[in-house]
Amino acid sequence: MFKFLPAAESRISLTAQTGRALLSVSAHSLVLIIALLYLAGLSVVLALIDVDTQMLPNRIVFPSYFIAATLLGVAGILSHNYASILRAAFGMAILWVAYLAVALISNGGIGFGDVKLAGLIGLYLGYAGWGALITGTFAAFALGGIFGLVLIVSRRANRKSGIPFGPWMLAGAWVALFFSATLVHEYLTIFGLNAHA
Repeated sequence: MFKFLPAAESRISLTAQTGRALLSVSAHSLVLIIALLYLAGLSVVLALIDVDTQMLPNRIVFPSYFIAATLLGVAGILSHNYASILRAAFGMAILWVAYLAVALISNGGIGFGDVKLAGLIGLYLGYAGWGALITGTFAAFALGGIFGLVLIVSRRANRKSGIPFGPWMLAGAWVALFFSATLVHEYLTIFGLNAHA
């Protein structure tokens, strides 16, 4: 009468393992959603402030490093994706250094508020992947450049006018988070570098 017990125990064990896996996936996804929602709210607030004052307040940007790093770190741990955590740290450092270099040589073209924001954006884009990091960086300068060119052509600004760059950095980050995989694929295909094209 107990001959089916091992099979039943096996099914129960499999169900328990599946439940734990689903719980883990759900927890990971939930934390990522929270991280993205935080970035979305932050993007709106910082963009509006930058447009209005051409400043990115330390009291908002600096605490966001801790919040973003915590959320992305927890998401990486829950999904056992430790490479993404490491990549996020590298992304933060790379963008911070890159923007600092631009700020130092551009004679005011990039402000130090943008440098601080760059590190925060690098956390998110690095976590998403190298393609996202590259795409987000180029998208920011492309969007900002196009906007500046439109203002100059329409004579609403000149080359010496101060144009807030923070909103375009954030816009470029969102372009990368949503479309980097497609954009990188198309770029590699154009140059014949995509083996799956």
